Amino acid sequence: MEVLFFGKLVEIAGASLTIDNVKTTDELLEQLRLQYPLLAAEKYMIAVDKKAISTNTSLADNCSVALLPPFSGG
Repeated sequence: MEVLFFGKLVEIAGASLTIDNVKTTDELLEQLRLQYPLLAAEKYMIAVDKKAISTNTSLADNCSVALLPPFSGG
């Protein structure tokens, strides 16, 4: 699956990466925090296939996951 990072999360993990063999968003976040410890201190929301989620969600190998930091507008 493709994982996309936005905003200041790009500085921590790069713009995107591909991860295989991850079944849920909780498992994905655990793996990302191990690989990128600085992510643990950041606030962000998760979108799976362009839909924001707020609970642990099952993931398919061909899905797209985005980590989106808080947006400020004006």
